Amino acid sequence: MIRVFAAYIMRSILVYTALVMSVLLVLIGLYMFVDQQSDVGVGRYGMFEAMVFVLCNLPDQAFSLLPVGGLLGALLALGNLARGSELIAMRAAGASVWRIAYWVAGAGLVLMTLTWIIGDYIAPQLEQFAYQQRMLAKSNQIQVSGAESLWAKDGNAFIAVQAQHSTDSYGGIYVLRFDDQHHLQSVAHADAAKLLDNQRLQLRNFVETSFANDQTTVNKQPQTELTTSLSKDFIGAASKDPYQLTGNELRNFIRHLRINQLDTREYEIAWWSRIARTASMLIIVMLAVPFSFGPMRSTGMGARMVVGILLGSVFFLAAKLLSDAGTVFHLQPLFVAWMPTLLLAVVTSIAISRVR
Repeated sequence: MIRVFAAYIMRSILVYTALVMSVLLVLIGLYMFVDQQSDVGVGRYGMFEAMVFVLCNLPDQAFSLLPVGGLLGALLALGNLARGSELIAMRAAGASVWRIAYWVAGAGLVLMTLTWIIGDYIAPQLEQFAYQQRMLAKSNQIQVSGAESLWAKDGNAFIAVQAQHSTDSYGGIYVLRFDDQHHLQSVAHADAAKLLDNQRLQLRNFVETSFANDQTTVNKQPQTELTTSLSKDFIGAASKDPYQLTGNELRNFIRHLRINQLDTREYEIAWWSRIARTASMLIIVMLAVPFSFGPMRSTGMGARMVVGILLGSVFFLAAKLLSDAGTVFHLQPLFVAWMPTLLLAVVTSIAISRVR
């Protein structure tokens, strides 16, 4: 009997969460599609390309919205069970409030696993594909796209910019120059690039190898400038915000920064925040349990939706503010990332314990 109750509650929460997520994603998708209309007609970017862009970005939106969707789904599912006196019947059969909360946490575990899969294996790849394809469609300059960076044709040169370190600072840059007969003239590399304005880059540790008359000439400069016709959008396309990186990418980048004795705080905050955000799925759905036995037991679906949206908004605004504060004030990454989730766990535990 207990297993039947557990499966029934978990199935109800997952079904309502799927329904809520479907509605939210449709609304977000429509908004994104309308927002893309200003770019339709630029280059080869048309309605079909805009639709593909929106569809490829929906998994990333799902990753961001799943905690709120899980809370709303749990509120609606348990609210319906409470109104039908099914939760009262379960308690009469010997199930305690904490036992019901554990069953709800089972649904949260499923949603937590789904969040991890979407956030690490589905959303980042599709999002990167979407932005690269949009750029390819909007600009005739870009010829080839790679997995880790983008290559662009700038006249007789091909330019690739690697990882971004800040809004105007980038990692290594490669420049390959060809003549009109498509013969390679030179290969150049710089360890770092800084954006001076929209079409000028300041290069550090620049090394260029030129090929002419069956000879090679090496030109080394500690600092030089590169003028390009490529737009600023292209220069930043190969780089990502730390919160857009997958778990593996964050680990690898943190390791790289540590080896080079660079500041890893921002990326560590993003790494631990990603873990805490995923783990919060297990707790946030349990927050719906007190509302199912408390004064909101007989309230309607609209009131529960409002409560869910408010609670989810407060939680994620607090997490975002603390994350930004951690970067600015150099707080410990573990504290910054886990504090909102720990506070949520404490509030949820107290609220469940007070249910009679």
